[in-house]
Amino acid sequence: MEKKYANYDLDNLDVQILSILMENASIPYTEIAKKLIVSGGTIHVRMKKMEELGIIRGSHLMINPQKVGYDITAFLGIYLEKGSQYSDAVDQLKEIKEVVELHYCTGQYSAFAKIVCRDTAHLRKVLNEDIQALKGIQRTETIISLEESIKRQITL
Repeated sequence: MEKKYANYDLDNLDVQILSILMENASIPYTEIAKKLIVSGGTIHVRMKKMEELGIIRGSHLMINPQKVGYDITAFLGIYLEKGSQYSDAVDQLKEIKEVVELHYCTGQYSAFAKIVCRDTAHLRKVLNEDIQALKGIQRTETIISLEESIKRQITL
């Protein structure tokens, strides 16, 4: 039975392929094909279709920031002077490598960012010299993460 996901028709094979790849994005298509008892070409065609539809947005190598010296994760509520400055703020924040996520949101903040830094001195520098100095940013509120307890993708 086919399930409707947003505007896309994903059949059971598509969902199985995605589930396998979400557990291990580096698994070869031939191995997926063996598990699902289909040809490698079928997996390739299905993957290409899902990429073209925008269901798959690439595969990523995930680095543990703490293992490479980035011990502080913080969330930053950003207040803009005007909501219309969001696009400009995005362009400026893209230039700050410590900003690893940025969301346009409802509620008290204009935007919400996730940033990673080496230590508190680095965090202070990024906040004071980089982010709060940007044109259009009125002020920020910082929440420091003590532990990431859950990190996962949506399951199908």
